[in-house]
Amino acid sequence: MAATASSATMARRLRAFKRWMKSQGIDCSDALEITHSVEQGICVYAKCDLEEGDVVATIPKDSCLTVNTSSAKDIIEDYGFEGPLGLSFALMYEISLGHASPWAPYLHLLPDSEPLPLVWTLDEVDSLLCGTELHKEQMVKEDKVLIYDDWKENILPLMDSTSLKLNPDFFGAEQYIAAKSLVASRSFEVDDYHGFGMVPLADLFNHKTGAENVHFTTELSNGDSDNDTDNNDESKNTSDDKPLYENSCNDGNWEDPSYLRDDSKILETIIVKRVKAGDEVFNTYGSMGNAGLLHRYGFTEPDNPNDIVNIDLELVLHWSSALFSGRHSRGRLSLWRRLDYHGCDSQNSEYFEISSNGEPQVELLILLYIMLLPEEAYNELDLYACTAGNLNLNEIAISLEKGIISFGKTSEISKELLLTKSVCDALSGLADARESLYASSSVDNDIDALKNCCISDQKLYHSLTLRVSERMILKKLRAYAATAAAQSHTTTAKGFLSRKKSKKIT
Repeated sequence: MAATASSATMARRLRAFKRWMKSQGIDCSDALEITHSVEQGICVYAKCDLEEGDVVATIPKDSCLTVNTSSAKDIIEDYGFEGPLGLSFALMYEISLGHASPWAPYLHLLPDSEPLPLVWTLDEVDSLLCGTELHKEQMVKEDKVLIYDDWKENILPLMDSTSLKLNPDFFGAEQYIAAKSLVASRSFEVDDYHGFGMVPLADLFNHKTGAENVHFTTELSNGDSDNDTDNNDESKNTSDDKPLYENSCNDGNWEDPSYLRDDSKILETIIVKRVKAGDEVFNTYGSMGNAGLLHRYGFTEPDNPNDIVNIDLELVLHWSSALFSGRHSRGRLSLWRRLDYHGCDSQNSEYFEISSNGEPQVELLILLYIMLLPEEAYNELDLYACTAGNLNLNEIAISLEKGIISFGKTSEISKELLLTKSVCDALSGLADARESLYASSSVDNDIDALKNCCISDQKLYHSLTLRVSERMILKKLRAYAATAAAQSHTTTAKGFLSRKKSKKIT
């Protein structure tokens, strides 16, 4: 609805929403201004300077749309719907009630769906996301299959019930996927009783990495104060690569859920970083790269410092097979594992991360180094690894003309020593191989297309932003390899092993 509504229509809906908030006891400070534009959508601005500790809004939990507050509560309980399934059904049910829903003014403010790749057509996914981390891992297609199966198993049978009298226009597979996109991108955990819910006003604050101004917390009815626990630490990024089916709640700036006590009836919006008059007031949805933001929330950020590109182990082995025999590659990989190294794991695949500045994960450098070791050095290292055993492997070192490489904790390994000319050449080759997955014109052409793209064309704009951000990282990886190669002297392994003082690898 809101996604295609005119500015005049949105202005009327905003006024109706503000009246509804007052009727529900939602107190939004006069210091906040909620605006809408075609380019930016809904934004929240500061009308005056806001200082740290200012409470700018209070939201009664009963005003939140949850399984327990929904008109569909009895149906949800009778059929045993839980978690995101229950909330998605509750949202669909309230939408089906139209103006009769207690949340109608709030629901009218929401789009039909969020522009997550989940709601794109398969042709759009294949053409716009080709080569990106989202497309490479088949996440979006997996989301679609799982969510459709979820609808078919749980929602479709209800439409045949004569007692429920559900309007099929509001409970079809398309409507369920749309509801899932809203729940995935907008819901928060309210407390143990309510579970996840749609929280009016709280979901209007836009995200900005590293620039959050507000936290949401609970006001306890007995007057106790909450522990000030930040729920926006780096660990939240660990769910970026899971299917959306498994990630259906907002990781935004709520206090730690363990402190969302049931005896608190009010949610508070508190300023945690000063905001100047006229500036937008931002929340943050967690520290994640553009692939995670687009997958879970339907947008991207230019120059996102959390962006990464993954080099799959399979791609490394493909590179190796072009240079060496299969026996060579398998043996070197086995040695790397016996030295207790591994990449990152996700959905039965193993990969290595390239950070936003183009720096590769050290485990990748170690693997490439071992792949390229002269036979004599490899044999001695392999012999020592077999003798030491996997569980009690002592730190070992290869003596090089430049120094000693200690195969122990990755944090103690010198990347400078690993970056031989041959390793740098391998990094450049892997960057080229990874970029070939985009199957399109150059990154410069993508940059030009992004400059000429209107942000209102959300699918194209955000997919181009993701593509450009990933391809620029690969460009930085090549520059990283070229610089390291230029600085590297001819470094060859002598095949000499030395044992440092005994020290178990942890």
